[in-house]
Amino acid sequence: MSFYKELFLQILLIFSLIALSSQTRYQTKSHYNFVVKEARYTRLCCTKNILTVNGQFPGPTIRVHKGDTIYVNVYNKGKYNITIHWHGVKQPRNPWTDGPEYITQCPIKPGGKFRQKVIFSEEEGTLWWHAHSDWARATVHGAINIYPGINSTYPFPKPYGEIPIIFGEWWKNDVNKVLTESLESGGAPNSSDAITINGQPGDLYLCSKSETFKLRVEQGRTYLLRVVNAAMNLILFFSISKHKLTVVGADAMYTKPMTRDYICISPGQTMDVLLHANQEPSHYYMAARAYSSAAGLEFDNTTATGIVQYSWSHTPLSTPSLPHLPNYNDTQAAFDFIRSIRGLPKKYPHEVPTKITTHVITTVSINTFPCPNGRQTCEGPNGTILSSSMNNISFQTPNKFDILEAYYYHINGVFSKGFPSFPPLIFNFTADSFPLTLNTPKRGTKVKVLKYGSTVELVFQGTNLVGGGLDHPMHLHGFSFYVVGYGFGNFNKSKHPMNYNLIDPPLLNTLMVPKSGWAAVRFLASNPGVWFLHCHLERHLTWGMETVFIVKNGKSLNETLPPPPPDMPLC
Repeated sequence: MSFYKELFLQILLIFSLIALSSQTRYQTKSHYNFVVKEARYTRLCCTKNILTVNGQFPGPTIRVHKGDTIYVNVYNKGKYNITIHWHGVKQPRNPWTDGPEYITQCPIKPGGKFRQKVIFSEEEGTLWWHAHSDWARATVHGAINIYPGINSTYPFPKPYGEIPIIFGEWWKNDVNKVLTESLESGGAPNSSDAITINGQPGDLYLCSKSETFKLRVEQGRTYLLRVVNAAMNLILFFSISKHKLTVVGADAMYTKPMTRDYICISPGQTMDVLLHANQEPSHYYMAARAYSSAAGLEFDNTTATGIVQYSWSHTPLSTPSLPHLPNYNDTQAAFDFIRSIRGLPKKYPHEVPTKITTHVITTVSINTFPCPNGRQTCEGPNGTILSSSMNNISFQTPNKFDILEAYYYHINGVFSKGFPSFPPLIFNFTADSFPLTLNTPKRGTKVKVLKYGSTVELVFQGTNLVGGGLDHPMHLHGFSFYVVGYGFGNFNKSKHPMNYNLIDPPLLNTLMVPKSGWAAVRFLASNPGVWFLHCHLERHLTWGMETVFIVKNGKSLNETLPPPPPDMPLC
């Protein structure tokens, strides 16, 4: 072999290795083991046992490439029933392992296990997984990183590094006790004692300084923050002192780059955010605190912190300044941010539906029920029990069969069809006061059946029932939807659609319905099965702000719901 030929082959080998390295930088695997068990953690000077996956809080990160299919073996070694949901993963033709308790599966009982198939399709960016039974998701949650396909790249310069930023809430008390006491009293659950960033509350809380989350960066580099709001009941503002944040993705779909001083993110939502480390080497606070628009509502008004620490910088002599965050009740700041998010049409898997075959308008309301007979008083307003509803129906979750099983095997008595396509009670939804008779909804387990291939427009109308309006993060399983419109006041079906954004709306799986306002989404019903629709504020879900969409089979085999896996948990 000649010298030049050998040199050419060596150069070719080097370039091949570089190319291979760039493609396999993010190693993924096809099987994960999730062991749900108790672990001992200390926060706020208090040590207690919490439910975890693999002893971690937050739980392990799942890493996949776009279009992958993985299997997660879930072993329940805890004391309570558990299910795991893959939030934002569409699971085409696979609702069987989507996860919500008594909606698509019976819970995994203590000592049981379930092999869950997770099918990724169009998603790319950041999602998350969490428990979907009672309030277990307070500590049972973790991130999902979905990287571009092997021969694809980001639609923005490749970041130097990536860091999860997972928000949560921490109670000194056992979270199951918080839920039980709330249900027994009929009142609102106790607020959390701290907000957390990657499991840590930060150095503004007692006993937390040494464990405060630190993000180490190098000057001049750009980092991808994979932001997840896993909080139970808090919409959050987040900012980093003296740094801008550039949003490039939301709910595992890319967005047009948008640079802001802060972000606003609701429970259930995820965002991909670029941080440019372009300041003088030092320490800078990151901070998160609540956005809460309801007058008089008790909420966790503390501030969680972390520290951005530049390499080679020394600890400053004085405490770094906190970043500016909007006020707790600054609805304009929240929706100035939210309404500025725009989709990236060239990355869309489908066009925005323009010919709508199915229209659904639903109210989302806080309600009350009378205190049950035999009890002197309850702790809701005027001695009532707090509840919530969609289209005046407070959803009653089954407890003997799950809805998917009942639908597939034609089991009667588990649910009923006929969720209304229009509010059954018409009134000024955003008025300042109402007759007390409007406060009480009906109980029921009504679902909405959709024809396969139908194009759906779904409008969420907030109401001011029971003490004033507030924002609702609504999440739909099995789909992403185009958020085509927001507004304040009452939705006008003749007027407001004229101003829809049908050019570059964001493609999300969770959206925030504004206080005293409405939000409109569109999607193609092309995923057969049973899919949960609910508010992602956990107290509202507990009270009944949810329903189910059943998408019927199409005509071809790949439009049909397959049989369940053999190891489905039994009720």
